[in-house]
Amino acid sequence: MLFKRSKALFQEAQQYIPGGVNSPVRAFKSVGGVPVFMKSAKGAYLTDEDGNTYIDYINSWGPMILGHNHPQVVEAVKEQMQNGFSFGTPTELETEIAKLITSSVPSIDKIRMVNSGTEACMSAIRLARGFTSKNKFIKFEGCYHGHSDSFLIKAGSGAVTFRNPNSPGVTEGTAKDTLLAKYNDIESVKSVFEKNKGEIAAVILEPIAGNMGCISPKGDFLVKLKQLCEENQSLLIFDEVMTGFRAKMGGAQEFFNIQADIVTYGKIIGGGMPVGAFAARKEIMDCLSPVGKVYQAGTLSGNPIAMRAGYTTLSILKDDLDIFHRITQTTKILSDELRTIFKNAGIPVCINQCSSMMTVFFGISEVSNFDDATKADHEMFNKYFHYLLNHGIYLPPSGYETWFISDCIKEIEIEKTLDYTKKFISSL
Repeated sequence: MLFKRSKALFQEAQQYIPGGVNSPVRAFKSVGGVPVFMKSAKGAYLTDEDGNTYIDYINSWGPMILGHNHPQVVEAVKEQMQNGFSFGTPTELETEIAKLITSSVPSIDKIRMVNSGTEACMSAIRLARGFTSKNKFIKFEGCYHGHSDSFLIKAGSGAVTFRNPNSPGVTEGTAKDTLLAKYNDIESVKSVFEKNKGEIAAVILEPIAGNMGCISPKGDFLVKLKQLCEENQSLLIFDEVMTGFRAKMGGAQEFFNIQADIVTYGKIIGGGMPVGAFAARKEIMDCLSPVGKVYQAGTLSGNPIAMRAGYTTLSILKDDLDIFHRITQTTKILSDELRTIFKNAGIPVCINQCSSMMTVFFGISEVSNFDDATKADHEMFNKYFHYLLNHGIYLPPSGYETWFISDCIKEIEIEKTLDYTKKFISSL
């Protein structure tokens, strides 16, 4: 494929935008090459500025579960735009989407809208600290909860609880209250609790990890995590920015039959618009201003256009719960077929799939945490990425990211992906 227009646009963008992008993964730093600038999207496909079309396995990093430009969502947004873009006042729409979300998730009574997943997770931690009167929290290496200072911490080699900022601009004072554990390793969590008795406000994690590639919780990991939180009077926070209304209508909580204390949302609840939210039972949420003392605010929170897009998307999902089964089956078929193709070709591969999320890890047999993910053959993934990109198939531009399947991905898209995977192998 030719990317003449994208190359020119990227050169221009770099003069005015750091790195030429407004979110780092878009820059293709991991896979190399020039990022593709998109112009339009419809259903299962993206179209770039050069007129090339692609099967989309990113779906805006998750929100487009119905595919791009679903006609009902488009019409709802058009109708709302006639009434105004933003008011800075309460609207009935905010209550309607709050009722829809809380009625779909048994563990939550109230919800507050924000503008991004980062803001939702940041606010959830503040709320947990305010509710418990404790300062520290546990996160897992490889789990990403947005770019708030306290989340940009990584584990040092060896010691699970050794912590240091891994971004300039994050202070050591911020880092000291962020404790690290290893995903799918309950003993590492126990160790952190034992060394910080009575100080831990919350444990936050992606119930299905999506930012070190797709990684499922193993065995009773989530159950034991919940028990540890209860034993230590700490709150369990599920970051469901990716999994909320994707794994099931009730998210990962319904999928795994476990209830968190606080849940964060984003992506699907905005139908593609910039939206985030955090939710919990009444006694926790009523700690928030203006009812309680924990302050949180946002000028554009509950934006009417975003609320209308999100409400319409969630209503479509609730009216057709079979969507969750369909996209899970589509993802399973795709991952199973790819696994077979690579196995028959003698190419070592681990393909993790959970619900409608999946990741292909080359050169490794199992990936259950961040350490495993780093050992995968990312150079092979980069070759695979560019081969498929050049043949009209758009994968996440990093071997550490998750593929998101939409309801518009059908047999024809799967067959093309499998066909070009076989051709990729032949080209090696």
